[in-house]
Amino acid sequence: MADLQDELHPPAEVGELSQLRGAVPELCVPGSDDAGLLERARALLAEHPVADGYSGLPWALRHLPWFDLEVGESAVDTDVPRLREGHVGALMWSLHLPEGLDGDRAVGATLEQLDLVKTVVRKHPEGLRLARTAGQATDAHNCGRAAVLLGPAGAPALGDSLGILRSLHALGLRALTLTGVSWASAAGLTRFGEEVLREMNRLGVLADLSGASDATVRRTLAVSKAPVLCSRSAARALRPHPANLPDDLLAELGAAKGLCMVPLTAEQTGPTVRDVADHLDHVRAVAGAECVGLSGTYDAGTAHPQELGDASCYPHLVAELLRRGWDEADIALLTWGNVQRLLRESDFTARAAQQRREPSTAKIAELDG
Repeated sequence: MADLQDELHPPAEVGELSQLRGAVPELCVPGSDDAGLLERARALLAEHPVADGYSGLPWALRHLPWFDLEVGESAVDTDVPRLREGHVGALMWSLHLPEGLDGDRAVGATLEQLDLVKTVVRKHPEGLRLARTAGQATDAHNCGRAAVLLGPAGAPALGDSLGILRSLHALGLRALTLTGVSWASAAGLTRFGEEVLREMNRLGVLADLSGASDATVRRTLAVSKAPVLCSRSAARALRPHPANLPDDLLAELGAAKGLCMVPLTAEQTGPTVRDVADHLDHVRAVAGAECVGLSGTYDAGTAHPQELGDASCYPHLVAELLRRGWDEADIALLTWGNVQRLLRESDFTARAAQQRREPSTAKIAELDG
């Protein structure tokens, strides 16, 4: 993350762990874990819930004629009862679109996705609440709701227009994935791509680099004044999936105080909960405890590891980490603290940038020819 030029400093983040509260309902799939570890996992998650970096629920709900997430919905992996059982305090709802949509069609479909999310949250007020900031996410959790943050959306949703970026932000967008466009390609960011990134920093829209080329990742880390995230990336050293990160990029991401959110998918991390824990161990060792987070990637059309089949199963993963000797402070960073820091630092960067930068009126034709 490039240094800010202002003499401002973001607030201090995660402090000492509070006293853990008691146990909560039984885990979705009883396994071989020691009962004491599961009880510790549930108690820790009651105090430091999961901030899930990627949910495909909006697109999944488009295909259902009727649903009730507060009562429970068997047609999807995520509903309010399972969020509560899994201690999910916040989750980012993906606005990604099927491949092949671009231009005006991508813009229109993204707006429809935004409208759907807001409708779903409005119809489930006892379980869900929209949030934009770290404080709003905490408030929602304290009121017994899961905070819903909008994004990531795909870069084609901008239609190569910074005005559309500002409009999407005004509607609540918090993250944008820098792939699938001419200005963020295998060659890296173009001049217009760098201008998009600067405008994202000014607004407080997080740059999501999962699936981006190595050149785009490196240039984004060099240009961005705000921390970035990889919403669905594990360790390529353990599993050679193209969306996973090699160790050199993991180290650079950690040095920039970014966030690698490890997906709970069999394709990217492996078929068991132990495989997922291996990736979390590796990312923490290479990038640091402040650089690792979780992405359930539920309802995104992917298979999940055994014992992690839906949003209720996070205690099972945390129990495995406790078995491996993770201390409670690092687990608190993994589940909640690191996402809170990312949101707060992004907002701080935006406030600082707005003091010295007007909204950009640049056009792609002017900068990229």
